[in-house]
Amino acid sequence: MPCGVHWRPVYKRACEGSSAAFGPALFDARSHGWQTYHSVTVRGRRTTLISSETGETTEGGLRAASAAHAQSPDAEARLAGLPHALIRPEEAGVQLNLADLWAYRELLYFLTWRDIKVRYKQTLMGVAWVVIQPLATMLVFALVFTRFVKLDEGGIPYPLFAYTGLLLWTFFSVSVTSGTNSLISNTSLVTKVYFPRAFIPSAAVIAGLVDFSVGSVLLFALAVYYRVHVTWGLLLLPVFLLLGAMLALGVGLIASALTVRYRDLRHALPFLLQLWMFASPVFYPLGLVPERWRWAFALNPLTGVLEGFRAALTGTGFDWGIVAVPALVAPALVAAAFYVFRRLEDTFADVI
Repeated sequence: MPCGVHWRPVYKRACEGSSAAFGPALFDARSHGWQTYHSVTVRGRRTTLISSETGETTEGGLRAASAAHAQSPDAEARLAGLPHALIRPEEAGVQLNLADLWAYRELLYFLTWRDIKVRYKQTLMGVAWVVIQPLATMLVFALVFTRFVKLDEGGIPYPLFAYTGLLLWTFFSVSVTSGTNSLISNTSLVTKVYFPRAFIPSAAVIAGLVDFSVGSVLLFALAVYYRVHVTWGLLLLPVFLLLGAMLALGVGLIASALTVRYRDLRHALPFLLQLWMFASPVFYPLGLVPERWRWAFALNPLTGVLEGFRAALTGTGFDWGIVAVPALVAPALVAAAFYVFRRLEDTFADVI
């Protein structure tokens, strides 16, 4: 190498102008995607770019080099079976990339399993905390509302009434809280590798479903103790649980995406969840709400989930007007939340 001449690799895309042969914005990632050029600097002056593979320079431009590839008779054959990348402009709108959700489906399982293990790692009681928290709260409410303040719980024994609502609410609040903080707690994953980032808050919700299944053991034990009649409504229990999970997922997706940019949300979230709990019939029956205000409580989608889950468990009648609210709101919320999440996802690595 001559004295004063330095070689530095520069990577240039060799597919500019090749859209005529291969379709708009399509390139072969291995044979036509990138070529290695060496930048020749002679005594501080950069002169030309020389390809390390073909020896051609950039004097004719990258378009001329790509045109030579385009005129090759076996160009289409080389493209067959090779990975391609479809590049769309920002004007094309938000790219949902729904196929990636299926392609990376195994990653969702591993993220969920990791959240479950981390949540109870080095704990003395382990998963027993899933039962202890709603059970202790239920005992306090049962003492207050059966000994000091008499409530008409609508024919359902109050311990069963309260534990059902608290178990559902604990699942919802923990899933939303974990999902909101999930992105900023996994900064290394968000900034270093590509995968559908929506899996991170989704794993928090699925981990909450595992906790709910553990807490349901005591729930069914209470139902047997109080001799709850078995009806066809039990078949709807998974439906109302799914609606609650969809609400938690929708709120978690939006909150996690906004928390990346606005960290104030994670400080306001406990207060907002507390207000939401008092606005939902978690530990009090909906019949206590005055008739003129009941429509406002019915607009709360969690009201329909709680009331429908209790009715399915105990065999009481369904209020289909209230139940229809989460059935309509939950799918729409998940769709809107995923759209907002994908719209903001491109900026996560820059601002997190």
